[in-house]
Amino acid sequence: MFERTEGAMQNIAGKIQDAVGSATGNVGTQIEGKARQVAGRTQQGYGEVLAQLRSAARTSPIATLAVVACVSFVAGSLWTRR
Repeated sequence: MFERTEGAMQNIAGKIQDAVGSATGNVGTQIEGKARQVAGRTQQGYGEVLAQLRSAARTSPIATLAVVACVSFVAGSLWTRR
């Protein structure tokens, strides 16, 4: 939840920064604002994915353990082939 909230705040701050840059004619501030908006939206998306994973882990813990075991096995297999 924290990631989604922080992402929303970054997005809002980026919109404000973009508007200030537009009002003052400062292109650098506008670009920073747009970059901040993109970072905020990305962080919001990351937060939503984490929330969905947490929800899935709560509803079906056995399936979650099976997936983690498979991923760990594949990662271990790839690691030992080096």
